Amino acid sequence: MDYVLQTDHLTKRYRKTNVVDQVSLTVRAGEIYGFVGKNGAGKTTFIRTILGLTPPTEGTFRFFDGQELSAARKRTGSLVEGPSLYKNMTAQENIELYTRMLRADRKHSQELLKTVGLADTGKKRVSNFSLGMKQRLGIAMALVGNPDFLVLDEPINGLDPKGIVEMRELLLNLHRAGKTIFISSHILGELEKMATRYGIIAGGHLVEEITAEQLRQICVARTVIRTNDPQRAAKVAVRLLPADAVSIENDLLIVSQPIENIGALTNAMFAENIIVSGISSDDNSAEQYFIRRMEEGSV
Repeated sequence: MDYVLQTDHLTKRYRKTNVVDQVSLTVRAGEIYGFVGKNGAGKTTFIRTILGLTPPTEGTFRFFDGQELSAARKRTGSLVEGPSLYKNMTAQENIELYTRMLRADRKHSQELLKTVGLADTGKKRVSNFSLGMKQRLGIAMALVGNPDFLVLDEPINGLDPKGIVEMRELLLNLHRAGKTIFISSHILGELEKMATRYGIIAGGHLVEEITAEQLRQICVARTVIRTNDPQRAAKVAVRLLPADAVSIENDLLIVSQPIENIGALTNAMFAENIIVSGISSDDNSAEQYFIRRMEEGSV
């Protein structure tokens, strides 16, 4: 297994508060790792710590299976708390200046702007860019030097719906091109459209790591059926549905898979003199799962 990032009990303390508290996580090569947490959960502090912008109080971290840190940093691009841009310059000028600072190859600057959809901005100054354009320029700067690993802190925060879609497509295209991406966000519905694995943080603690496939298995849409005899209703249901999809919770019949013909199910119950007094959908979305786990982790 190739690990791009590994942390071991990483802690960052300010005064007497552990803003990041004993976080041990792994990011594997080729993943889009969604770092999920509420505002103030410790996401940005964690990112600043692994990027060397602030020293850890305790614990360790390493990149690329333990590659020497200065070499690993050259393989890592980042966007933290918004891009640092010269607003009186054009996109091209910003990229070229940053390229010189990193002593990277300048000939790819126009290609980077094309990658993020800013190749046609010409002499337009950054001060006249929309927030989405500034964020895309920030990602272009993070791509200077062709890094293998991108660390992005809330890149979709504040964007309008069009900007969010454009950012999502940009990140997915970078992933298809072979980039490993670590992206923090509190916009859960959008992360769900991109991430292949998640880390959930609350109160500075890592609550859980879970793959997108595991999340899909957990968050199957459920149908809740209220009857006068849930035990007999369950016996009827398993004649029409897989037994492992049928359960009883708090005297309610729960079906944890889509029901193609709800009428056939209720008719079968009526035939057994079972009264169906209510049918509803249970909100078992990924967003609700994240919220529940974050609340549990904050206790």
